Parts: sequence; structure tokens; C-alpha cells
Amino acid sequence: MSKDRPNKLLVVIGGPTAVGKTHVAIQLAQKYTASIISADSRQIYTELRIGVGRPTPEELDVTPHYLIGHTSIHTPYSAGIFVKEVTTLLQSLFQEYDIIIMTGGSGLYVKAFLEGLDDIPHVPDSYKDKWTTLWKEKGLPALLTSLRQLDPVYLEQVDQANPMRLIRALAVSEATGQPFSSFRKGVVTPRDFNVLPFVLELPRDVLYARINQRVLDMLQDGWLEEARTLLPYKHLKALQTVGYKELFEHLEGKMTLETAIQTIQQSTRRYAKRQMTWWRHQGAWQHFSPDQVEEMVKAIEGLRS
Repeated sequence: MSKDRPNKLLVVIGGPTAVGKTHVAIQLAQKYTASIISADSRQIYTELRIGVGRPTPEELDVTPHYLIGHTSIHTPYSAGIFVKEVTTLLQSLFQEYDIIIMTGGSGLYVKAFLEGLDDIPHVPDSYKDKWTTLWKEKGLPALLTSLRQLDPVYLEQVDQANPMRLIRALAVSEATGQPFSSFRKGVVTPRDFNVLPFVLELPRDVLYARINQRVLDMLQDGWLEEARTLLPYKHLKALQTVGYKELFEHLEGKMTLETAIQTIQQSTRRYAKRQMTWWRHQGAWQHFSPDQVEEMVKAIEGLRS
């Protein structure tokens, strides 16, 4: 238990996309009269609503939510900014609430807040551009081969299906002449409140079925029309994400809507698989099914007693 604020608790709910994190977070928030902080790297954007699975207006009305739709796609955002915003938020919210819920599928954001950020050197964009070009021309295998030469240690740690992580590591390694892994200290940032981390899980076939249906539901809710309004900004980093990319290609006549839907579903399933793998390697997180809310309540009460 924390010595400074022993009665203050941050409950973190992680897990793959479509597993039901928002629903569980709202149930716990209602029980404990808590507020919710989003840890989703896409739901932060004002212009993105349907395609990022933002909570509905009705859900947002049930309990206070923070860091949802508060930043424009034209404004750079990062895990470092997220950490600063959450730190400031908690200082304020813990004056009013004993329990705060943080939920979202962006593991990097969650990990950055709970464990702190490594001091990774800034490198010129030219290095990133070089490795990005290699990826576009020769694919992931070329990045993996290069990283195996420059930093085999990080190669064993990184999500090898995530080109952005690979490109960043290669750029830093080349620019500094030191392995990217040498800058990753893994020093845990001390917090003056308690943290209880949960991971939500479902059988893979159930989760995949939910993902497939969720894509259809979002299209029914107007996702294609939302993508149409964002097409002029497709080059922005905020829109380099599953779903929007495929819909942009459809709107530009590069694929049929049916193909776009199937591609989105497949890409989202792959993304969820990577998320599940990542969460399974996060140490002492407690794992629950989304319908085990009472068990989560018992875990919370056990920590508070």
C-alpha cells in the first residue's frame, strides 16, 4: 500500500480491442462513483469518433470520462504527453475520488505511465525516412534483418509485427551508434497511490467474432461517411491506423467496399492477437473475463481492506 495516499487507487483495465473494456470500466465506475481516464491513442482525437470505437454519448453521460476527443488530429501527440496529462489529472481527481479507472488498449501509453518513459535520444527525421522507405519497398523482413544486426537484444523484446517500433529502433541505433535497447532502462517511476491492473480476455474465436461484428456495426453507424470527411487528411499520423486506411483506399477507388470490410476485419484480428500477446507478458496483471466484474470487485476490496 502507498504510504502517501493509502486510500487512493488507480484501477487499470487493459486488453485487446473489442473485448469490452469500456463496459467493464463503466460498471466499476458506477459502483465506486469513480471517473474514467482513457488510455487509447486514437480516441484522444476530436475528429475520430466511430472508427476508433469511442464510447457512445450515452456511455459518456453515465460517468465522467477524460482524455477522449480532446486533441485535434493536426496536433502532435505522444506517450510522453499522455503521461504528463494523466499525472496532472490524477493530482486533481484524487482530491475528489478515492478510485479512478484507467482503461484502453494502447499498452505503450499504459506502460509509459505506470513505469515511466526511457530517455530515448531524438534523431533527425532523415534516419526514420530511410528505414521507412526500406519497409515500404522490401517489407517487414528487411527491417527485422537489419535490427538483428544493429540490436539483437531489442529484436527479442519488440512486437516484430509493428513496423513503427522497428523503424524507431533502427533510426536511433543508426544515428547514435548505440543499440536502441541500451537506452531502455526500465526504471519504474514511484507513485504515491496504489495501482491494481486488470487484463480482460476472451476465447480467441469469441473475440474474433466480436471484432467482425463490430466492424459491421461501425459501418452501419456511419463510419464510411466519417472517413470521407477525413480523406483530405489521410497523410496525418493520427489516421495511419487500421480501418481508416482501408476505407480511404475504397473511397479512392482502389478496392471495393466488400474487400475493404474483409481487410479491416482481418487487420483488426491481427492487431488484437498482437495485443493479447503483449498483455500476457506484462507481469503481475490479474486476468479476467469481461463478465467477471464481481471478481474484479473482490480484488479491489481485497486491496482496500
